[in-house]
Amino acid sequence: MKKLKLSLCMLVFCLSVDATTIEGMRVWTGPDHTRAVFDLSGDADYKLFELNNPPRVVIDLAGAHLKSSLAIKDNKDIKKVRFSTEKDKVRIVLDLQDQLKSKSFLLKPTGEYGHRLVVDLSGTTKAPIKTVEAVTHPNRDVIVAIDAGHGGEDPGAIGAAGTHEKDLTLNIANQLAKKIDAQKGMKALIIREGDYYIKHRKRFEKARQNNADLFVSIHADAFHSSKVNGASVYILSQRGASSEAAKWLAASENKSDQIGGVVIEDKQDMLSKVLYDLSQNSALEESHKAAQSVHASMKKVVKLHGQGFGQANFLVLKSPDVPSMLVETGYISNPSDEKKLKDAKHVSTLTHQIAEGIRNYFYQSPPPNTWIAAQSKSKKHVVQSGDTLSDIANRHGTSLDAIRSVNNKSGNQLMVGEVIYLPNMN
Repeated sequence: MKKLKLSLCMLVFCLSVDATTIEGMRVWTGPDHTRAVFDLSGDADYKLFELNNPPRVVIDLAGAHLKSSLAIKDNKDIKKVRFSTEKDKVRIVLDLQDQLKSKSFLLKPTGEYGHRLVVDLSGTTKAPIKTVEAVTHPNRDVIVAIDAGHGGEDPGAIGAAGTHEKDLTLNIANQLAKKIDAQKGMKALIIREGDYYIKHRKRFEKARQNNADLFVSIHADAFHSSKVNGASVYILSQRGASSEAAKWLAASENKSDQIGGVVIEDKQDMLSKVLYDLSQNSALEESHKAAQSVHASMKKVVKLHGQGFGQANFLVLKSPDVPSMLVETGYISNPSDEKKLKDAKHVSTLTHQIAEGIRNYFYQSPPPNTWIAAQSKSKKHVVQSGDTLSDIANRHGTSLDAIRSVNNKSGNQLMVGEVIYLPNMN
């Protein structure tokens, strides 16, 4: 009898050890969805179903127990969280503000996170579709999509002083957007507007749906050596990385979907892939021009990492038809860079140079039917023998600095036959 009691006690102990503990809950709210994340001690057996009148989502976790109570406040989609515990399960009820569609999945441990159950809640509204009319409207603004890396579940790199990359990138993106909007003929589109995660593909899809002419992804990453510092500009490479740092950064950034919580669903057939690659090759040429222009502008006043230009296989840059670049604003793993990226004066200088490079690119390669293209048609000069930059400036009533800026020049050297773009003085 004693042996039987001992066996039963051991069985109960084993069950209690193996039971999944619900350790806590976090909620992230974006413009088109709300994400509830439940931290778990291990894998889970769960069921999820939706109920109406009133709208709610019910989650049953078998063989689980709660570590502490769950609560939520001030959410646009979830009114409150209720829960109950029974002998063999925990039931969690999300009372919703309105009827929403739910999607759920389990995530294995990655980065600083352990096992997680993710529940996404979203409405049924569809994103606007890119139309021919939108991009052929005469004298339209050029659209610059600015993407703040990471967000929500994914903090990105974390600096020695505890700074989260996701917070720095959002601030830099917002400051850059203000400088873009201050330019006539240009308009900024912020991809991530708050503290929530967007998977890589959704980021460039949002740019495409809003007819973006350029996609700029902002980051402040980490490296395994804290001595590495400086800013860089990267474009997509489908063959290989241009340096150890580029390879490291791409691998780090591409893991964000795992940390942020994304189920990979790629059902692209062979024909779609061929068409995608053909379209992307054209976008890569423009990506190189735009990135070189930003790089040339930044290097005037911003400390660069090495040459400050590279290529790697960044997933977020894989838009098939929007020129794209990734700006590494500095290394948060370097204490000096971390401090600079929190300094308002440095951020202002940095974003001014990025905006200048973007502006120069569009004046050199204006998209059709844009206001900048209309200015460029009659605002150019073909260099003749004996021309100097100062003569051209005087002849056209502009300044030497303005001509250098538009043409991405650091000096006064000219070549016969070279086309010099003249700034609009209106």
